[in-house]
Amino acid sequence: MYLIASILTLLVAVAALLARTKVDLMMMQQNSYRINRYRSWQKESGDTSSVSRLMAYICAGITLVKWVPILAGLTVLAIFGVIECIRLFRKKYKKPLVWTARVRRICGVAVAIEAIVIAIIGFGHYSETAYYLYRCATTAVLLYAASYWIAIASLWLLKPVEKHIVKKYYDEAASILQSMPDLKIIGITGSYGKTSTKHYLYRILSEQYDTLMTPGNFNTTLGVVRTVREHLKPYNEVFIVEMGAKECGDIKEICDMVHPSIGIVTAVGPQHLESFGSIENVQATKFELVDALPSDGFAVLNNDFDMIANRNVSNVETARYSAQQGRVADYHAVDVKYSQHGTEFTIASAEGNIITLSTRLVGRCNVSNLMAAVIVAMHMGVPSDKIKYAVGQIEQVEHRLSVKSTAGGITIIDDAYNSNPVGSAMALEVLAGMTSGRRIIITPGMIELGEDQHRLNREFGAKIPGCADVAIIVGKYNREAITEGIGKADSLEVHTVDSFAQAQQLLLSIAHSGDTVLYENDLPDTFK
Repeated sequence: MYLIASILTLLVAVAALLARTKVDLMMMQQNSYRINRYRSWQKESGDTSSVSRLMAYICAGITLVKWVPILAGLTVLAIFGVIECIRLFRKKYKKPLVWTARVRRICGVAVAIEAIVIAIIGFGHYSETAYYLYRCATTAVLLYAASYWIAIASLWLLKPVEKHIVKKYYDEAASILQSMPDLKIIGITGSYGKTSTKHYLYRILSEQYDTLMTPGNFNTTLGVVRTVREHLKPYNEVFIVEMGAKECGDIKEICDMVHPSIGIVTAVGPQHLESFGSIENVQATKFELVDALPSDGFAVLNNDFDMIANRNVSNVETARYSAQQGRVADYHAVDVKYSQHGTEFTIASAEGNIITLSTRLVGRCNVSNLMAAVIVAMHMGVPSDKIKYAVGQIEQVEHRLSVKSTAGGITIIDDAYNSNPVGSAMALEVLAGMTSGRRIIITPGMIELGEDQHRLNREFGAKIPGCADVAIIVGKYNREAITEGIGKADSLEVHTVDSFAQAQQLLLSIAHSGDTVLYENDLPDTFK
């Protein structure tokens, strides 16, 4: 009886350990496989002292007490394993683990470490099979409690292998680019707006050129390497490269490989301040793109941001643009008119109007992003009629201030991708303009703002009463700051919930035909 019970308990304990390991790898992946970022996330989230890990220590500890019968110990371990298996296998994640080749390598090493540790520690001095398996199950539960150390160790052990693989792929991508000297490469970076600008520019340039852009969020060096190796074709004429960064030198690393001749800087703001350390470091990193341009290059800069406007550029020709009034720039957006069908605006220079455009997009941020794309297109000789047609055909980018209507007559403004101080203010502007029914905002606030986290979310909260009738604050991460900013606004109905699922349930009970709902940000699994 003990043997069968021991086997079943071990299987359940190992299953729970493997499920926990999968979650650890998922969070490691979301932290860019960087141990320091992963450890910072653990500290902020309390992952290392979570209830499940503490229960694992307790359950394993009970089995190590000499007077606890083996059957009782097996029962404790089995119950823990079953509960954790059910919980972890049922849990849904916003950004689940992507089984890349690198993840499979890390997972293989982690499982090997776990198997060796379980076998060695479980073996001890026990000759009886049932008792040996019992101790193996105890070891598996102990490893569950400290599984993050195994993930970290696996990543560290594979560093030389990963370095060799990355160099091989990097050299291959560099060789492909060198074989295409006529390829026009355009780099786009910014604290926000770069993905939308990339899509808009791609749509416009495709009217005249065979154009490739980095897909999805392939905005790291490895993402660009993969794009070049898997997607770039000899007949491509233009390659648009989105360049993301969380640390100084990230943009330069991409530029050193692709060598762009045109660069767009869409924004410099308080994004990823926890990893950058200061707004000055953000500015320096974004301008690594401009600094990398050749002397005959072309830089397009958004002067709506002080940290762009005050940055002198003398190494290349520049075109500075602005979607706000009163800003010094070479190009301005004028006569901006919003409607339920989209936006109409004119791009003007000091010499006069350049081009009038109509788009399905809404929001000042989209006007700004379109301006950058249009300026580059004009620089590259795309005729005005093709630009107008392409802009009119541009579809809204999902989760980036996209507007749609439900069958029940409710308007949804989806700005859930990645909120920031400027973008959230623009989203509220759009919400404020919707007057057919009640205006509802659902938001967990903004993240990765470093020491300014509380202040900026408080300022965001202060803007809500003038733009919305109902506010649903999701989660606890920014709740205090946002509600503090909202204050005692009599005109605003405020609700606080712990999850988006609860927010959806609440919305179903209060929303009616004609109402407008703004989803502002959707925190990833690294935040609660």
